[in-house]
Amino acid sequence: MPAPDTPKKSRKIVDISTLVVLALVLTGAFFVYRREGARGLLEILGEDTWLFVEILPKVLAGCLIGAFVQLLLPREVVSRWVGGDSGLTGLIIATAIGAILPGGPFTIYPLAGAFLAIGAGVGPAVAFVTSWTLIGLNRAIIWEVPFFGIDFVILRTIASLPLPILAGLGAHFLAKLVPGGPRA
Repeated sequence: MPAPDTPKKSRKIVDISTLVVLALVLTGAFFVYRREGARGLLEILGEDTWLFVEILPKVLAGCLIGAFVQLLLPREVVSRWVGGDSGLTGLIIATAIGAILPGGPFTIYPLAGAFLAIGAGVGPAVAFVTSWTLIGLNRAIIWEVPFFGIDFVILRTIASLPLPILAGLGAHFLAKLVPGGPRA
């Protein structure tokens, strides 16, 4: 549910990206059928149907978290701290939040969309997603420390720290050049 003062988006069940993905699926199905026959195709369909059923609750939960954030966080606070005019402070805050927030793309992307809908700037939103992708302390502690050791993780994290801020700055300026694109 969008925030009360957020204009409603028109929704399409089928758009160009859906058609592209569908064309890739049908092409893949054709080649699998030619190579493996109906049995191979049905085996893949069965396994992926279960995968879809397993993922669906996570997607729904992520979308609900995004909707709740839109309603619970005051637009003025979001605009002030991570809005388009928040400057370097907004980029640093978004980078810090992205680095410490756990979760997968099912939660992070709806959150980034919710932040944009309630007043976050494009630059901080890009810094948020980039920070979650590159730094992700939760992922570093759980996965990287056991495999690479703490020294490697500290070095990688320090080397990655400027990148979300640079990406946010780049997005902020590029957004001004894209006609009809997202606002800065």
